[in-house]
Amino acid sequence: MHSVTLASGPPWPLIIGIGSVLLIGLFLLSFIANRYRRCPSNRVLVVYGKVGAQRAAKCLHGGGTFVWPLIQNYAYISLEPLTIEIDLTQALSLKNIRVNVPSTFTIGISTDPAIMNNAAERLLGLTERAIADQSRDIILGQTRLVIATLTIEEINQNREKFLDLVNKYCAAELNKIGLEVINVNIRDITDESGYIEALGRKAAAEAINQAKIEVAEADRSGSIGEATANRTKEVEVANQMAHSAMGQKQAERDQRIKVASLEAEGISGEATAGREQEVAIAEQKSLATQGSKQAEQEQRVRVASLEADAVEGENKSQADIANYNATLDEAKAAAKRRGEVALAEASRDVLLAEKEQELARLEKEEIAKQMIEKKRVEIDAEAEAEKRRRIARGEADAILARYNAEAEGTKAVLEAKAAGYDKLVQLCGDQKQLAPTLLMVEKMPELVREQVKAISNLKIDKVTVWDSGDGQNGNGSTAGFLRSLIGSLPPMHELAEQAGIDLPQVLGQVAERSKAPNPATPLAQSPPAKSKGEAAEE
Repeated sequence: MHSVTLASGPPWPLIIGIGSVLLIGLFLLSFIANRYRRCPSNRVLVVYGKVGAQRAAKCLHGGGTFVWPLIQNYAYISLEPLTIEIDLTQALSLKNIRVNVPSTFTIGISTDPAIMNNAAERLLGLTERAIADQSRDIILGQTRLVIATLTIEEINQNREKFLDLVNKYCAAELNKIGLEVINVNIRDITDESGYIEALGRKAAAEAINQAKIEVAEADRSGSIGEATANRTKEVEVANQMAHSAMGQKQAERDQRIKVASLEAEGISGEATAGREQEVAIAEQKSLATQGSKQAEQEQRVRVASLEADAVEGENKSQADIANYNATLDEAKAAAKRRGEVALAEASRDVLLAEKEQELARLEKEEIAKQMIEKKRVEIDAEAEAEKRRRIARGEADAILARYNAEAEGTKAVLEAKAAGYDKLVQLCGDQKQLAPTLLMVEKMPELVREQVKAISNLKIDKVTVWDSGDGQNGNGSTAGFLRSLIGSLPPMHELAEQAGIDLPQVLGQVAERSKAPNPATPLAQSPPAKSKGEAAEE
């Protein structure tokens, strides 16, 4: 029989199924790619419709999201900043002065999630012009409110505070519609009354006056500073020289202390090393002696035991065992005794070494401290002596300077007086006798003042004059005294008048020359002579 092989065709149903699946996958992929929206960095993606959670829209800045067809849609809001010119005029300040505040505001959509939702609800679909108009109205109102709470001085002088308040109030209101303030630029602040200009002139005048005061103070400070610097330089030079001398002495002291410390440490180290060496040698000797004795003991015991076993038998062996035990106890006692002796010797060596170490430590610490204290006392005494010498030298210089100044002053006064006297003598010319008279006239007020002081406190009720009556021409000495006194009054008054001195009233007054009596007329009638032995009371 012949077999017949039929050729089979391609599996069309399988190919159609695979193609259908691929087409459906391509359709779904294209659908998803078409409905997935990405958000650029300069925009806000607003997905509105059914977004869940009782929200009107969902806002995204950056990234992307899937937008479902039919139930959702999307739109973009630009984040590019807007510049708004604010021409604020006639704004009423706190002192009822109207000011003009032209400014420039830069605003934009905020990227804060809550504020972005406000922008999606209130600004979606509006043009830039509409957004700028809404913002301008809000900014004008809030700026007027801020100006109403400030004075002209606060607005003009404290610009930072003014800008902070404007930012605060305007940002709070702009956030309600999804905007934020990026920058505020106040171009100028003016008023129609000229108050700000007057404040400027006042400030300029105060600045000029303050500058003049500061220049004068700087000059004064410069002079004072120069004198202070010179004085400080001299003091510093003296201090540095003193510090240099003290540093040199201190370095010498530290060197001596360091050398003593190193020597003490060397002595202490040598003592410690010697002690350790002696202790180690003693221990080794003790161990060697113990080993040798133990070996000898074992050898004797072994020999004795073998001899006892061979010669005496069991009984001798027991006796030898007893002897062995006794010898062993003795050996133990001897070994113990030797060990205790070695231990005592080692302890003694340790104590001696500790004693040497303690002596070295005391020498290092106490003696070094005493030496340091002694040196410190010497340095302090030298410093105190030098201080007292300098103080005494300064006081001596001050006393010498004072006496020199007094001597110079006295010398100058005497030279001036000598020059004046010389000039006075030259002016007198040939009449040299006038010079003493003028000097007496110059001293007359002082002489009269001293005479008045001498008799000012005397109480005189009466004056009794005893006259012997033996005067010439029948006149007594009392009459002569009164005549000479009255005769000397006119020259005294004339001299006092030339010197510009007022004599006491008790010396009388000189009448005018037109009313003066005849020169031939005696100034005073001499009283009649009294007989010898009579007394006259006046």
